[in-house]
Amino acid sequence: MRHLLRASRAIDALNGWIGRGVYWLVLAAVAVSTVNALMRYSFSVSSNAWLELQWYLFGAIFLLGAGYTLKANGHVRIDLVSARLTPRAQAWIDIVGGLLFLLPMALLILYFSWPMFVDSYLTGEMSSDAGGLLRWPAKLLIPAGFALLVLQAVSEIIKRIAFLRGASPPAPGAETEVH
Repeated sequence: MRHLLRASRAIDALNGWIGRGVYWLVLAAVAVSTVNALMRYSFSVSSNAWLELQWYLFGAIFLLGAGYTLKANGHVRIDLVSARLTPRAQAWIDIVGGLLFLLPMALLILYFSWPMFVDSYLTGEMSSDAGGLLRWPAKLLIPAGFALLVLQAVSEIIKRIAFLRGASPPAPGAETEVH
């Protein structure tokens, strides 16, 4: 269990580092959107590349930040039900949900998105819009984001199992037991 917890901490550190980097992508997206709007409305200059860059940044924020959000316990949950359960019951729900729903869905998306990225990269796929960007960087975000989500799901399952075995504290948000 010690080795699994060490791997879990490494995954948490990776997603933490990437998540903090994603914060800067938010700033970049705001800056690109602002400059694009100023140029369009002040000088009547517009660019499809700038619009696509906004979309790429927006996609990167959500896809690359998904694992970090799971680590921070920030994904939507059914708190009305789970808040009434003991930390042990919450851990079991997280394990079962991770194994039956999160991991299979994320692995399927990862599996099917990789060939789409590879094909786009090998063909040098470009946007169909005039002045648009290469498409493969945006398509790479999909398998990259879901790979990070898969890793974090594994980390969370390890932590819940460790808690059930008495080797770690309960998950965030599960510290208080309801009687």
